[in-house]
Amino acid sequence: MKSFQGVGVSAGIAIGPVQVLHTANEAVIRRVVEDPQAEVERFRAAQTTAIQQLGVIRDSTAAKLGEGKAELFDTHRLMLRDPEYVSSIEDLIMSSSVNAEFAVNSTMEQFAAMFAAMDNSYMQARASDIRDVSQRVIDILGNRDGNDSTVQGSGHIVAAEDLAPSETVQLDRSAVLGFVTEQGSSNSHTAILARTMGLPAVIGVHKGFESSDTGEMMVVDGSTGTVIIDPDDATLQQYREKQSGFEEHVRLLQKLKGQATRTSTGQTVRLYANIGRPSDVTTVLANDGEGIGLFRSEFLYLESVDFPTEEYQFEAYREVAQKMGDRLVVIRTLDIGADKQADYFGLEHEDNPALGYRAIRICLTQPEIFKVQLRALLRASAYGNIAVMFPMITAVSEVREAKDILSQVKSELRAAHVRFNEDIAVGIMIETPASVIMADELAAEVDFFSIGTNDLTQYTLACDRQNPNLGRFADPHSPAVLRMIDMTVKAAHDHGIWCGICGELGADVALTDTFLDMGIDELSVSPKSILPLREAIRKR
Repeated sequence: MKSFQGVGVSAGIAIGPVQVLHTANEAVIRRVVEDPQAEVERFRAAQTTAIQQLGVIRDSTAAKLGEGKAELFDTHRLMLRDPEYVSSIEDLIMSSSVNAEFAVNSTMEQFAAMFAAMDNSYMQARASDIRDVSQRVIDILGNRDGNDSTVQGSGHIVAAEDLAPSETVQLDRSAVLGFVTEQGSSNSHTAILARTMGLPAVIGVHKGFESSDTGEMMVVDGSTGTVIIDPDDATLQQYREKQSGFEEHVRLLQKLKGQATRTSTGQTVRLYANIGRPSDVTTVLANDGEGIGLFRSEFLYLESVDFPTEEYQFEAYREVAQKMGDRLVVIRTLDIGADKQADYFGLEHEDNPALGYRAIRICLTQPEIFKVQLRALLRASAYGNIAVMFPMITAVSEVREAKDILSQVKSELRAAHVRFNEDIAVGIMIETPASVIMADELAAEVDFFSIGTNDLTQYTLACDRQNPNLGRFADPHSPAVLRMIDMTVKAAHDHGIWCGICGELGADVALTDTFLDMGIDELSVSPKSILPLREAIRKR
């Protein structure tokens, strides 16, 4: 019996024989070509074929997993059409007279390195996406089929060096029990697809799978990240029991759909979801989210190569509002800066970006950017129950200035006879000690508070949340952090407004009783955390 530790990215237990997949990609060799223009045309033909292939995968994904997950492959097709990506390849071919395979591979490495170097974990994970689409073009140029991802028979666990999103979504769910990879990221689309497909998955297992491993019995624990090859009888029995328990728990959770989020004593809490893009709404509704407590609108900026237009943002906000119907959708305004960087903002290097030019500070300094977003938000408010929320507030003056700009935009829309919700609710993020201390005055300015516990922990304990060496010091259960939360809830209720939590701490069931005792009104968590949290609250 051999045990390995990786990172669990999709919960559940898979038990079965392993099938090792090997990457068929060959080393890309640089060749000098006599006719660079012909080579450019050869690249363009492969690009067109790749886009067509991704269209087929997109339609198949929509049929199996829904339109939301299929949008990933729309994004992949856009990557292949990206002007910077295409010009980098074609310019290299023309300037250096190199073969198309080499030009695509060089550009792939350049763009992947750029994404990997970003501070934001979501953007780092996009490196795998650019490798996926580029490798598809290289395989087409070389008349290869890419990875040998055909699973023979049924009831297998797939082991591979890595799996691209396009490979993951094409796995036969009836044949594959789960998968384990040597590489990967918990924020990758491959991990997200695994969770959507209900496949237990573990990444980062630095074993180096060999063909001789094929056929060996394997256990994959997607919750703990444990992978066991050739388990003994006692271990196998232990995990079969754990598997049965997990599946029974999932069935029980499904029975909680439609049930009230209420304690045995009658205390109610609203369970909302955090999302980053319109496609996430499908998962929110599938998990019976009562609303959206945090729409991280910055992802519309992070996924764009230039400032997203008013129309682009309006369509995104309207789509979410319409899908959610009467349920509240809280949209946080632009929260760029710190670990979330978009090159086109032209932000200067900062030695301490977490304490720097970010979020509401950018919006108040550059109101022309802010107004575009507010116009889109207000226009979308005519199509659903939208609220607006300002991040990184430290002073009453900031709230008043933001509200003044919002009023200016309202006046402009009225003058243009554009519909919007005149009574749109306005809230703020409480994520700095300053905002906690001033909470009683801030509460008089807004309709609700939402506590961002990730940043509140960082600023309260003076621990950089991006620094892995501070893990034992950055304790979100710290009495100091909990007192900050309690003070905020009291200030909100004293002024007759509601107060929620939208940080990761909201899903921590070890603190659910504590938050209920504080009188928290709302918890906004990842969609998958909604039903387990409802179960904990109903057991109270």
